[in-house]
Amino acid sequence: MESPRHILEMILGTLGFVFEVHEEETSDGLVLQVRTRDPGRLIGREGHTLEDLQFLVNRLSHSSEEVAQRVVVDVEGYRTNQRRELVSRLGRIAQRVRQTGEPIRLEPMNSFDRRIVHNVFQDDRDVEAVSPPGESRLKRMTVQLRNRPRAEGANVSATRVSDTGA
Repeated sequence: MESPRHILEMILGTLGFVFEVHEEETSDGLVLQVRTRDPGRLIGREGHTLEDLQFLVNRLSHSSEEVAQRVVVDVEGYRTNQRRELVSRLGRIAQRVRQTGEPIRLEPMNSFDRRIVHNVFQDDRDVEAVSPPGESRLKRMTVQLRNRPRAEGANVSATRVSDTGA
């Protein structure tokens, strides 16, 4: 049974990267922080390469374990910075929704970003985030007032994220 760190190291070594991987346990799961001389190649345009790398590490590590923990792959703090920017932007969006009462649809997001959005609004008494149902990898969430008609095609009960990530 290969560890997620070992899987990531094998992938990066095979691709010819010179790197260091630091492993950290967080409330979100295992974080593998990669340090390299060429972070842009691993991050890719708008983080797409990093997203694909994380998806691959999770798929390979989950194939060998029945109950595998969630693995986050980050490069030079890229995800940390992106998360900070997203949370800040969501604060401004929530304020606008509170003021106007109008729902706002967000750009298509991967599951990592959608989980952040759900966590930001899970304890908010006025505003909620809803996702459309389905298995699509990228989904457009809607930020709206609570206790209002749901966004078309949204299914809140199936998309809420608990503190445990379930």
